[in-house]
Amino acid sequence: MPTLGERLPADMAFLPTAPRFENLPFNPVYLTDNEWAAELANRTVHAVLHPSWVPGRADGYRGQMAVLAKPNGPLGNAYLIAITPFRHLIIYPSPIRGIGQRWQADQPPQPSPSV
Repeated sequence: MPTLGERLPADMAFLPTAPRFENLPFNPVYLTDNEWAAELANRTVHAVLHPSWVPGRADGYRGQMAVLAKPNGPLGNAYLIAITPFRHLIIYPSPIRGIGQRWQADQPPQPSPSV
């Protein structure tokens, strides 16, 4: 099965793939100034993790994350159903915090608005 990175359009092929997180089983696909995508493919699921910064209210940007998962066969269907409560309560909150902290640390300070 081809990876998502191998299926990127030509105009995205040059994008870097960092960051890598040692505690996440995802392989980086691409990185832009405000989004990152990584994928995981195994015998139960093919998943894409997509955290990004989106324009927020008056305070600038806010973090947003999508996880898209496609089950691989009946075992994949059963697995995704069984882990749904754990993903939302235990699995997702920790990586979201870690990604946000690392992304904030890597960003240059934003200029203060003039008064």
